[in-house]
Amino acid sequence: MPPDFNCNFDAPYEAPHPIARGIVQVLAQNPKDYTFRGTNSFLVGETELAIIDPGPLLDSHIDALMKAVAGRPVRAILVTHSHQDHSPAAAALSQLTGAPVMGHRPIDAAIAALTTEDVDLAFAPDRELTDQDSITIDGRVIRAVHTPGHFPNHLCYALEQERILFSGDQVMGWSTTVISPPLGNLEHYLNSLEALLTREDRLYLPSHGPKIDNPHHYVRQLIEHRHCREQQIIACLQKGCRTPAEIVSQIYTGLTPRLVQAAQQSVQAHLDYLTAQGLLGPGNVYHPRPTESALHPVQS
Repeated sequence: MPPDFNCNFDAPYEAPHPIARGIVQVLAQNPKDYTFRGTNSFLVGETELAIIDPGPLLDSHIDALMKAVAGRPVRAILVTHSHQDHSPAAAALSQLTGAPVMGHRPIDAAIAALTTEDVDLAFAPDRELTDQDSITIDGRVIRAVHTPGHFPNHLCYALEQERILFSGDQVMGWSTTVISPPLGNLEHYLNSLEALLTREDRLYLPSHGPKIDNPHHYVRQLIEHRHCREQQIIACLQKGCRTPAEIVSQIYTGLTPRLVQAAQQSVQAHLDYLTAQGLLGPGNVYHPRPTESALHPVQS
């Protein structure tokens, strides 16, 4: 069974949209097949602010964020990760507000050259955050939660008192997350999902699409979905499929060309994971063990 995806999302473009006390969303007008309707930027605070995920380098979006700031001091610009739809506006907003840019360390250019992903190589945080680092904005603690897998420098941000998690691209309600090797890593992604289950967040606010009201249940569904996808891939391997393209043609339907590429990358992530578990040999020949799946079963 697929996760309970929710594509009901009617936030206005480039306008402040209140989510909760002291949390305002501004939706960038950068819709694509992998960004859904666009990137959600969030303003956290009332008398002073943090901006979470400044978004793409669009004048309309930067203007909308500055209008939502409305002259209040911005103390931090927090980036979930350095994909082009999340971080490029950070430097411009920093110049306009004087706020430092914060996030995990940048991606090395030599490593980024190995991928076709849209990496923001200009991303250079003024303060590098690691797991469990925190700042206080308007009396509210915002804590960084390192969640690699989708991207090595991916951070979620937790509002501790309110038990709200800004989940970036790690968990999205409208779709699964693309894992694109070599920067994406399925084992790291699954470990990050398991780590989120140890937290007590009651609400997720992703960087694309609608909020997630029952996050633990949904995260378990995402893990189970990866488990089921692995079984489909193993079945294709046993039938003689050897390449991601062959496997995608068997188990996916109705994808745009860009999403076909993303699906092939996600399949490659599964193949890499099976190889690391000793279940794939040269030429992607499957060697089963007594335990059929490499992924751990989901705990209820």
